[in-house]
Order: sequence, then structure tokens, then C-alpha cells
Amino acid sequence: MAETPKRASRRRKSAPNDPDPPASQLVSFSAEPELIVMARPDAGLRSTPSGPVSLAGAGVEELNRTIDRTGLKLVPLFGMEERISASLASVRRASDIDVPDLSCFYRVEAPAAALEETAKELNELSIVEAAYVKPPTVPPLYKIKLEYLDLDRLIFEWLRGTDDFSGRQGYLDPAPGGIDARWAWTQPGGLGNGVRVIDIEGNWRFTHEDLTQNQGGVVGSGTVHNGVDWRDHGTAVLGEISGDSNLIGIVGIAPNTNIRAISHGTIGSAAAIRQAADLLSPGDIVLLEMHRPGPLHNFAERNDQEGYIAVEWWEDDFAAIRYAVARGVVVVEAAGNGAQNLDANLYQTRPSGFPSGWTNPFRRSNRDSGAVVVGAGAPPPGTHGLTWGADRSRLGFSNWGALIDAQGWGSGVTTTGYGDLQGGNDEDLWYTDFFGGTSSASPIVTGAIACVQGALKARGRIPLSPARARELLRASGSAQQAETDRPVTQRIGTRPNLRQLIPQALQDISYTGVQFTGNLAANQTQRWFTFNWPAHWHVVWTVVPTTPRPGGPQIRWKVQVERASDAFITYWIEVTNVTNSSVNIEGRFAVLGY
Repeated sequence: MAETPKRASRRRKSAPNDPDPPASQLVSFSAEPELIVMARPDAGLRSTPSGPVSLAGAGVEELNRTIDRTGLKLVPLFGMEERISASLASVRRASDIDVPDLSCFYRVEAPAAALEETAKELNELSIVEAAYVKPPTVPPLYKIKLEYLDLDRLIFEWLRGTDDFSGRQGYLDPAPGGIDARWAWTQPGGLGNGVRVIDIEGNWRFTHEDLTQNQGGVVGSGTVHNGVDWRDHGTAVLGEISGDSNLIGIVGIAPNTNIRAISHGTIGSAAAIRQAADLLSPGDIVLLEMHRPGPLHNFAERNDQEGYIAVEWWEDDFAAIRYAVARGVVVVEAAGNGAQNLDANLYQTRPSGFPSGWTNPFRRSNRDSGAVVVGAGAPPPGTHGLTWGADRSRLGFSNWGALIDAQGWGSGVTTTGYGDLQGGNDEDLWYTDFFGGTSSASPIVTGAIACVQGALKARGRIPLSPARARELLRASGSAQQAETDRPVTQRIGTRPNLRQLIPQALQDISYTGVQFTGNLAANQTQRWFTFNWPAHWHVVWTVVPTTPRPGGPQIRWKVQVERASDAFITYWIEVTNVTNSSVNIEGRFAVLGY
């Protein structure tokens, strides 16, 4: 990026209406592919300093010979196997959510050029369940080229310092154009108070002048990616969510949220997700600012991003997201900029090297990661003098499908970084008017969730579970609109509306009723079950006899609970007649609230 005079405000040329302005190229985002190995779950594979061993007595000789011959290194992807197994057992007990066995995953350290051949060789080994190469992870960025900006008309501001650009942040405005963040700020906790977010991507500029409050810096063990483009991207994301509330620059959607970052560099995306989950508490948020090439072009990297898809399609990323969701952490995932129908049969086909039991997570009837998946919609026409199509219509690069839960602005986002709104020699003073992609859309949804969680916390309420957050986003908001060749059937979901979301999340309910009736013979025990109860409801069960018989107890009951899915509970109610006569009973419920 060319330097401009210090604190120069760049003014935009008039530009024609263009539903899909040219995108910046992604050649500057250099990242490495990953080779992931899954051991057979029953093998009990363990990595030791002297090489892999099997607790179950499975043969590891072939694997060790391959390691000795190729010089590759097998590293537990999610940490030492015994520790991750103990952590996983604890999470499963606490959540009743099925989580894949993270102890089976390994990352192979080998030269990038040798990964594909190594994967084929490893797949021939009996102890290996799967071995596959993941294309490099890059940001889902779609940014207007700087040709749309008049770089010759510079207004020097040597004395004034940074202007207040918050009036340019239309996504903060009332719905339907924005998400009504300014209204949320008037509510107790609505600034994101007490909420923590971890952004996972490549690099950030935590020293930016508008990122001095509530910033936790880079955590985790991943090494950040070098380059101004990586830094600009992360800095722009931070600004959208938690930019400082002051008199200069921009302001974040949830400025009181504490935000930290973990880089996927050197550790990979799945390991970064697991590290983030372990640093957060139920109701906190992980943001996945990444996508990668999918099967459309045989997983090849492309500057136009066509065919790039959400990362949960790969088995290790799916497992890591499930782990985070089981811990109660809300995962917000960019849908990707590949212009893909994620419902297409292409994504039903198991790629070479994937485990035999793999099913397509883009179809939640197969299996569900639990993430909130975000598409990119057009901002209101005339934003910064440009028009990308009808407000809230799918932008042409955005992936779409039944998987997508909500949308955010995918173009025209004013935030920190890049320097096309305010540039100069100092990156800490840079701002942009044109951050875009599912890169810009996902932080908008993240910020909205943070505002809701803060409002709940301020009232002493339990924060939204991942399933409840997704349910509310789908049940509210400003509806998607159609654009030429982009009908609403190409689903990217609604744009959040905090004036709806917060009251719905705070709503108290109190329902009572009779769910079942029955008859028990003398001394008989019988069990009833009742299903599809929302998991976030607080339900109390009582069973009472309806056959009068004074003189002593007639029945006893106990309630057992099944977490049938992330979203629903099944109650199993066992009732015993403790008398020598038959008795009629009814099972009563009371929903105390949610």
C-alpha cells in the first residue's frame, strides 16, 4: 500500500452504481496448507518423544517406518492426548453434547510440497482413519480497489487530528439500514459489558489509536502472519466490534466488550479454535475470520475467491467448533466469499482422504457444528456514494444456503485500518470506508450478539446459549431482499435488529399445563417421555394423582433428562404407584422462564 502524507483524508471520486465492484486481490495473504491425520479411535494412538505408540496394542510399526523414512513429525493437533481426553470428558458430561474425539487428530509437519504425497501414503496405513491436506486459510475479504478513491485530493489535517467518523458507520443506525446499535447502547449492559470475544485470523494492530480500551491483545500459541494486509484485516475487524467510544475515529458495535485475538499461523485453524474455547466462558464469543478453497476448483487457491467455503466443512475444524459450542461458547463463522450454493450436491461428496464416516455439515440434517454462520448483504443504496444493489440483498460473492443464519454489511463498512479514509505514515491512524466481504459481515453479527449478552448479564440473567443465539437471529431482524439474479431463495438470512433482539432475549415466560395423563396398576412403575423442549427453558415437572385416596402417599416420580441436540431437551419421567390400588395420574409442567 502506497504511503500518503501524514493524517491525510482521502476523498472518494463519484462512482457509478455497481452491484459488484472489483475486489482487491488476495496474493498478499501468504499462508501454508495443513496436513491433518486422524488415527482410528480404537487405536489409542499416543505421541511420545521416541515416536507414536498404541495404548490398544494396534500396530504402529508401519507408521514409525514412514516417519523415519520421510522425516515428518506427527504433532497432536489439540494438545497432549491425555489432557485433551480429560477436558473432552468434562465438556461432554457438562453439556450432554456429542463432541468428536479430539485426541485422534494430529498435524503433520513436513515440507508443503510433500504434503499431498505424504497424505496418500498415510492413508494406506491401517492405524490411520483419515489423512487430508487443507488448503491455506485466508481472510474472507472483499474490498473495493483504490481506483474508486481520488488520491490526489488530500486535505491535510496537521493540527486537527483524527475526525469523528462515527457518522459514516451506517451499520450502527436504526433498522432496517443498520442493526440499531445506538439504541442498544441506551440499555443496561447494551455496550457489551462483561462479554469476551476472541477473533481468530492472522494479525492485528492493537496499538491503533482507536483500539486502546478493552483490548486484550494477542493470546494463544500461534505465530502471527507478517504483512500489512494481514494487520489491516484484523484491525478492521477489531474496530467493528470494539472500537473505542470516544470523540475521534469510529466506535465499535459493542465497545465495552473485551476482545482478544489468536493467530492460526503455525498452529492451524482448528487448534486456534480449541485454544480460544478454553479461554472463554459460556456466553462468550469466538469469531472465525477465515475461509479456504473448496472442491469447486479442486481446492486450488484463487485470487477471485470463487469456490471458497466456510471452514467447518473440514473434519478437524468441525470438531473444534463442536468443542467450543459444547463449552457454551457462541461461534460466529464467516460463510465465505466463494459465490457458492452451499446446498449443492457438490458438498455432499466425501473428498479423498476424509474419514469414511464424514457427512456434509453444510446440511444440518446430517450433522450440525452449532456455529452461527454469516453471509454478506448489500448496505443501503448510496452508502459512501455507491450502490451495491438492494439493501440486504445477497452480494454476488457471498455464499448462500440453508446453513446461513444471518447477514451483515458485506461492503462499505467504515472501521479502523487500511488508510483509504484517513492514511499517512502511521498505521495507528488509519481508517477505511470500504471494508467488505463476509469478513465485514461476521463482526457485525458478533457485535450484535455481544450487545445482547451484555444486556442479559446486566440483569443477572443467563447468557444466550449457542443454539438460542442462532434461534433468535433467525426469528428476528430485517428481512433479506432480492436483487437481479440474486433472489431471496439464495438465503443469507436477516440482518440483526437489536431493538428486537434484546427484548426477545430478555422476555420472561411462565407457562403451566398438563403434558400427559395415565393410569398405573397397583405397585406398577411406568415411564413417559416428552421431547422437543427448548434447551434454554427452565422447566419443573410435577406428577400428581387424580384418583382420590386419602390416608397416605400414592405415587413417587423421578425425572431424567436427555440433551437430544444443541437446541432441544427430552424429559424422561418415571412414575411409581406405591399403593395396592390402581391410580390415575397427570404430569404437569411449569416453565419458569428462559
